[in-house]
Amino acid sequence: MNVSIKSLAIGAACAGMAVAAPAFAQTDAAPRQGNAAGDVLLRVRTILVAPNEKSGSVLPAFPGEHVRVNDSFMPEVDVTYMATDHIGFELIASTTKHHADGRTGTTGSIGRLASTWVLPPTLTAQYHLNPTGKVRPYVGAGVNYTIFWNEKASDGLVAAVGPTDVRMKDSVGWAAQAGVDIDITPKVFLNLDVKYIDIETTARLRTTAAGTQRVAISLDPLVFGIGLGIRL
Repeated sequence: MNVSIKSLAIGAACAGMAVAAPAFAQTDAAPRQGNAAGDVLLRVRTILVAPNEKSGSVLPAFPGEHVRVNDSFMPEVDVTYMATDHIGFELIASTTKHHADGRTGTTGSIGRLASTWVLPPTLTAQYHLNPTGKVRPYVGAGVNYTIFWNEKASDGLVAAVGPTDVRMKDSVGWAAQAGVDIDITPKVFLNLDVKYIDIETTARLRTTAAGTQRVAISLDPLVFGIGLGIRL
């Protein structure tokens, strides 16, 4: 009788170990590396928006006089959804403040003419070259809709021509990007990214003393980003 009890006890213990072994093996398995279909990647970056501006003349009053636009730093948030192991869709959200300065002649002597906030939501389709690696480069292309908001005339312009209403036309364009994610942990990674965004606008300045002036501007900025991301 004692032998039978011992045999049953040993058998039960062996069965328990057999059931528990896969669970321990799963617990000890290394976390998954890289991206896979269905993943959501959240990144927070610091970006430099560097316009490659080309402007027409300030017309009709100041032919031959052009404007320049400054660079701007700002934080940015983006989300990427991996539709497959290799293909993802990224949406970025950030807004930056820029100002336009006169370069020569009358507008050059005024200096800063106006400022505006720029909101350029951009959706790109990305191809990830090495989705399961620790270093994962990608390229992408997509569309951009740029909204100009809170446009204001500078104090110098108002002093020169009186109260001025500034409006800038929103823009639809294309975008291209290249970047790389570099693992820090299985879920957290460093991100480096550069984008080119096609932005065309026309600024309208309705002044008291000089009437309504318009200037066409191609901003076409390069956007350089560095930050951290997490696979949710």
